Amino acid sequence: MQPRQSIIEIFSTFVQFDADRFSRWATESRLRRSIQSCLQKSPKETSEYFWALYWYKFWQVPETQPLAKQHLTAYLQEPCYWTSQKTAASFTSTQYKLSDCFQVAIAQVDRVLKGFNPSQSSTLKNYASIIFGSAIRETLRQRQEVDICTDWGLLRKISQKRLEESLQNAGLSPSKIRGYIQAWNCFKTLYVPTKAANSRQLSRPDDATWEAIAKAYNAQNTPSVSPKTLEEWLLYAAKATRKYLYPTPDSLNATKGSDDSSEILDNLPGTEQPSLMQEIIAQEEEQARNSQKTAVNQVLVTAVSQLESQLQDILLLYYGQKSNQDAIAQQLDIKQYTVSRRLSKAKENLLRSLASWSQDTLHISLTPDILKSMSTLIEDWLQNYYNVSPP
Repeated sequence: MQPRQSIIEIFSTFVQFDADRFSRWATESRLRRSIQSCLQKSPKETSEYFWALYWYKFWQVPETQPLAKQHLTAYLQEPCYWTSQKTAASFTSTQYKLSDCFQVAIAQVDRVLKGFNPSQSSTLKNYASIIFGSAIRETLRQRQEVDICTDWGLLRKISQKRLEESLQNAGLSPSKIRGYIQAWNCFKTLYVPTKAANSRQLSRPDDATWEAIAKAYNAQNTPSVSPKTLEEWLLYAAKATRKYLYPTPDSLNATKGSDDSSEILDNLPGTEQPSLMQEIIAQEEEQARNSQKTAVNQVLVTAVSQLESQLQDILLLYYGQKSNQDAIAQQLDIKQYTVSRRLSKAKENLLRSLASWSQDTLHISLTPDILKSMSTLIEDWLQNYYNVSPP
């Protein structure tokens, strides 16, 4: 990649990919005019470190934060690119390409700016490289762990709490979730692999085991369910779990350091048996959550329908067909960086709609933490909306 030389380029250009490789620097004209104006007022200041701190100070002021963030995002393109390239190369088996890793990392700019302290960190670029690398590693590790498990290995590892969350995220009704959880409990009780077996690579239970699982389930429920139906339920549960456990840039576990090699599924909480009172409280909370979730779903469905047609196409290709940004750019005959920006624009529009609804209906005061949680919810909703449909 050709490094940028002038202050104007460093604070106004963005990486453009071609076939998952660096192609050229694309200039954002508005940012170029902005930095040119600043240089005209302070012509003696030619250090990128000066201007990085300059825009960092403006990022801390609400009125100038959006423009400052864009300048700093441009500034951090190079450390993001090199960190993405280095980190992606260390994972030999992954579906994430360089451009995808770059997108995962650059989405952490807010996290970088919030955590950066000029008095404690050497430079903004060095600090950003650490955060970028950690974000990509967490994404790839978690995805790789889920990918290498068979459906049956995944179901043996997952906790009941996380399975319930996965099924709720998939949009199943409370009654259907209870049936799936009961089927899963029968599966875990009756399908016990030998100690020597690889817990990640468990094979399908044999027919005799499925008959036993069905017998145990039907002893507790009516009408009776066939072994084949129970197998379909559990395969769907595994699919929903994979969708739920795939990480998003905005929902990474920030407490894990870059040297932490622990696997996400190894740290999942175990199944607990709540008391009757806890179950009643949980049911009431679940009803409230489901009611609110239905309302949120309608807000986001409406917001998606109101997006420009090209933004809707990009969302469908990216989340529904799992196309990477290069493939989308080629299909729509636009540039890769344009895909990246329009993908961000679509999610910003959804966030704006959800935030407005939350203020008007729930009377929520929108703090940065709440907006971050909403961004995570929208990312999860998009994954579910375009991929998982209940059987």
